[in-house]
Amino acid sequence: MTERHLRYGIVGCGMMGREHIRNINLLDNTSIAAVLEPDADMRAATAKLAPDAAFVEDVSAMAQRDDIDALVIASPNHLHIDQIEMLSANPRPLLVEKPLYTDTAQAARLEAIAASYNAPVWVAMEYRYMPAVRRLIDEIPASTGDMKMLTIREHRFPFLPKIGDWNRFNSNTGGTLVEKCCHFFDLMRLITGGEAMRVMASAGQAVNHLDECYEGKMPDIWDHGFVLVDFDNGKRAMLELCMFAEGSRYQEKISAIGSTGMVEAFVPGPTRFWPDDAGPPPVAELVVSPRSMTGGRREEIAVDPALLAAGDHNGATFYQHERFAAVARGTGNIEVGLDDGAKAVAIGLAAQISAASGKAVMLG
Repeated sequence: MTERHLRYGIVGCGMMGREHIRNINLLDNTSIAAVLEPDADMRAATAKLAPDAAFVEDVSAMAQRDDIDALVIASPNHLHIDQIEMLSANPRPLLVEKPLYTDTAQAARLEAIAASYNAPVWVAMEYRYMPAVRRLIDEIPASTGDMKMLTIREHRFPFLPKIGDWNRFNSNTGGTLVEKCCHFFDLMRLITGGEAMRVMASAGQAVNHLDECYEGKMPDIWDHGFVLVDFDNGKRAMLELCMFAEGSRYQEKISAIGSTGMVEAFVPGPTRFWPDDAGPPPVAELVVSPRSMTGGRREEIAVDPALLAAGDHNGATFYQHERFAAVARGTGNIEVGLDDGAKAVAIGLAAQISAASGKAVMLG
């Protein structure tokens, strides 16, 4: 049986919006019907990826179109809540980029959206769908026993330039521990199976963006930090973030440790940033280390080169879109809902508060 053709509307076509389009283009029976992008250069780049798409002027115009089966929001963080509310006038299955919101004052609006948006909403948490991370999650029960500790390390490049420099300021992003790290807090909840109870953080701006100035304002985004999270089921998790470590061979390292052993995933950063003179780019790996120190193993987790070329998330965006397309066709289930997205942001905001105040923040 041929799958129903899906026509997408895309809100925001910067770096992440175009990654979504490239991956939608890899799916069968899909097309980009309409695009909203106010920047002329981004519109021109998008037209090359979606030459048959209509360009609309605002979110209201997108909401009124009757030739759209599914929507994707990939606009700057601080616009997400307003745009979801406007699209709720004519709700279609929606995939919205993280973070769902950027300020605790918006949490009540999100609750209202959850009660009134009469179509499925999927929050884009690409890191869940990296093949090495999926393998790690599958491997944890057999390789760790009762997992007790989870460590996520990201050593990466600085924030990239964005249109209007919106990602240089906490007021737009929610802060680095929200903008960049809600992915990781979502993974912590998924892997531990618990809810965050206490958050402690130390973070700041040490190296990046110190010599930048935008309309007289200095960037206030942080570039490094540690976050500790205690969960209500007794499990503990830690995040280590450094955004001036682009020389690392692997961008992410995730370690899960339990009573019988440890399993780790190593994930390289975007292939397009790997220098030509450094040899072949690294391949993701899974490493299993029993406490007995015997019987360990290491395996490569290769990703289709076409998926690596389509985005910066080790193939994850494609696998996420496969699942979202099934939801839009009525044959799949939401795996990352509004509640998941909201709780990941809540942990990130708590981490921002903890790092600024020097005090632990209690949740729940």
